[in-house]
Amino acid sequence: MDDSAFLDHVADRLAGLPGVEAVVLGGSRASGTHTAASDWDFALYYRGSFDPDALRALGWQGSVSDVGGWGGGIFNGGAWLEIDGRKTDVHYRDLDVVGHELAEAREGRFHIEPLLFHLAGIPSYLLAAELAVNRVLRGTLPRPDYPELLRASAPGVWMERAHLTLGYAGAAFAGAGRLAEMAGALAVAGAMAGHAVLAARGEWVTNEKRLLERAGLRELDWIIARLGPDPARLEAALGQASELFDGALGGTRR
Repeated sequence: MDDSAFLDHVADRLAGLPGVEAVVLGGSRASGTHTAASDWDFALYYRGSFDPDALRALGWQGSVSDVGGWGGGIFNGGAWLEIDGRKTDVHYRDLDVVGHELAEAREGRFHIEPLLFHLAGIPSYLLAAELAVNRVLRGTLPRPDYPELLRASAPGVWMERAHLTLGYAGAAFAGAGRLAEMAGALAVAGAMAGHAVLAARGEWVTNEKRLLERAGLRELDWIIARLGPDPARLEAALGQASELFDGALGGTRR
């Protein structure tokens, strides 16, 4: 089947599962930045409870987690599937949790959760970001603007974390010439700084794939590429990263 028929096929079947009130397309397919090889990312929004056995019963090949099977929290489970030869992800979204985190974001409040494959972790307002940028295929969902109170609070939280990470790297890694640990710390701090910059602009973030580009922090590549085991060189890299982060954030001030 072609892409249009595939989209309808998956959306109809997900929307027909018990408790599901909406289905969305996310990721690069929703933003129009995909290639022919890109995965398909869907989310099903349910109210109250969702039984993954209903998803398993559709017979699609792959792995379907229980609710909470991905560690709980914001990402509370989903499936990695192959449907009609296409790699397809399905995420579970509890509408009660989504509503709570959207209300928190509007008041400028959020928390950050660790998540596999995410350097900086994910902010709880990611659920609001998904509502804002993803494409609703079935059902109705709110489409929030970026809250001004969140725009005021989030940059400082993220940038403080970035600088704390750099400070720890200086104390624990630089003097000992621990090159691998330094590279990791710089990457993590860069992702945190990227979140800070985009929050200050009022731009939603749903993943880290283009975070450094969007935040104007791609120069971090060169800082990391020039690393060497000499402690003085590592200390200099920390200073360069700190200046890069602060400069990027300073450029967002109105």
